[in-house]
Amino acid sequence: MSVRVKSAFVAGALAVALAPLTVATASAQDSQPTPEQAKIRAKNTEKVKSGKVEPCFGVAKKGHNDCYAGAGTTCAGTSTVDYQGNAFRLVPKGTCTTISTPNGNGSLSPKS
Repeated sequence: MSVRVKSAFVAGALAVALAPLTVATASAQDSQPTPEQAKIRAKNTEKVKSGKVEPCFGVAKKGHNDCYAGAGTTCAGTSTVDYQGNAFRLVPKGTCTTISTPNGNGSLSPKS
């Protein structure tokens, strides 16, 4: 194996080894909501305070959550998988636990 090929191999292995650190750093930066997301949070809070809706965890499709999707995310549209347990959709009050998904029913608190 030539020195050039070995160098390329080592550089590639180093890049693969450091990739998780880059992702973790980028995720940590996402924890601050943008001004638009802050408005969405405030609007959702007002809706919940009205008593007409409630946050239902584990029922949102990927990227279609109304807010909170766990560490490293910000707000609406940040869920990374369907039915993510720590992402919610606002649903009419009293209906959350009756919503059925492939992962079980919706929950009024985050699911692990």
